[in-house]
Amino acid sequence: MSKSTDTNSIAIDKYLESLPNEQRIVLKKLRQTIKEIVPEAQEVISYQMPAYKYHGMLVGFAAFKNHCSFFPWNSKTVEQFKEELKDFSVSKGTIRFTPEKPIPDALLKKIIEARMNDNLSKSKKP
Repeated sequence: MSKSTDTNSIAIDKYLESLPNEQRIVLKKLRQTIKEIVPEAQEVISYQMPAYKYHGMLVGFAAFKNHCSFFPWNSKTVEQFKEELKDFSVSKGTIRFTPEKPIPDALLKKIIEARMNDNLSKSKKP
């Protein structure tokens, strides 16, 4: 692990520790899910929030006053899963959720895998 990766992981740890307990718990679980699905992803801080790079920007997340957000970093992904996300507040590149109603693990995995495939297909283009 590189020094910058260590620094970013520590920054994400600090970000999570600064949150109210309910948000911290749900976002730690989200972080763990991302790491399990994409162990090669690099943790970074982007736009002052935790994010992950894997052949380009992959996903990110953040906590706000009344909700948490998951960022798939492109609008195509939100559109692709709009039917499964119908119970969540979404915008072009954001999926909003609450600690009481997090994004289901199976859906989260599908979204992360779709983003991985998008990034891999882009990185293979000449």
